[in-house]
Amino acid sequence: LTQACFCLLLCVPWGSSCPPSCQCTERAGAKAVLCSSRHLEEIPRDIPKDAVFLKLDANSITRIPSNAFRHLSHLEELDLSRNAIEKIDRAAFKGVAAGLRTLDLSSNRIRSIPKEALLALNAKLRLANNPWHCECALQEVLWEARLDPDSVQDITCHTAPREEYVGKPLLQVLDAGVNFCSVRQRTTDVAMFITMFGWFAMVIVYVICYVRHNREDTCKHVDYLKSLPSSQ
Repeated sequence: LTQACFCLLLCVPWGSSCPPSCQCTERAGAKAVLCSSRHLEEIPRDIPKDAVFLKLDANSITRIPSNAFRHLSHLEELDLSRNAIEKIDRAAFKGVAAGLRTLDLSSNRIRSIPKEALLALNAKLRLANNPWHCECALQEVLWEARLDPDSVQDITCHTAPREEYVGKPLLQVLDAGVNFCSVRQRTTDVAMFITMFGWFAMVIVYVICYVRHNREDTCKHVDYLKSLPSSQ
C-alpha cells in the first residue's frame, strides 16, 4: 500500500498542486483556483500551470509585477478586484494576453496604468471604481481596449488636468470633446518652443559678445598704431 501511494504521488504533475492559501476545484474539466479573501499581499507563485479560472479578489495585493502570470498559458478568467493594487508593470500580463477572456481590476487603488499592459490584451476589462488620473494613456485604453460596457460609466476622474473634470465619468468628459492626448502634445510643443528659444537667445548673446570683444581689440590695435612714431 505504501509503495502504491508513493507511485501515485510521483504520477501527479507538479502543475496540479494547489497553493496552501487557495482552493482548487474542477469546473467542467477546467481547473479553477479560488484565492478570494485570503489576506494575500502578493500573487502566489505556486498556482497550477493548468489553471483556467483564477480568483484573487478581496485580498491586499498592492502590485502586479512583470510576468506574474506568464506560466499560466491556459488562463482565461482573472479576477483581481477589491485589492489594494497601485502599480501594474508594463509586462504584468505577458504570456496570458492571447488567451485571457476577462480581467477584473475594479475597486483597487489604480491611478494610472501603462497602456502597453492592457492594449495587448483581448480580454474584456473591468476598470471601474479606481482613483483614476485622467490622462492620455487612460484615454487610449478607453478607446482601444475591450472594456466591459456595464462598467465604463464607473471609470471616474479622481484627478485631472482641470478641476472641472474631477468627479465626472471619463466617458462623459471625452464625449464633451476633451482630448487629453492633444493637451499633452500642446504641452510638449510649448516645452520644445521654450527650449529652442533659449538656445537661440544663447547664440545671439554669444555673437554680440564676440563682435563687441573683436571691436574692442580692433580699437586697441588702432590706438596702438596711432601711438607709433610716423615714418619720414
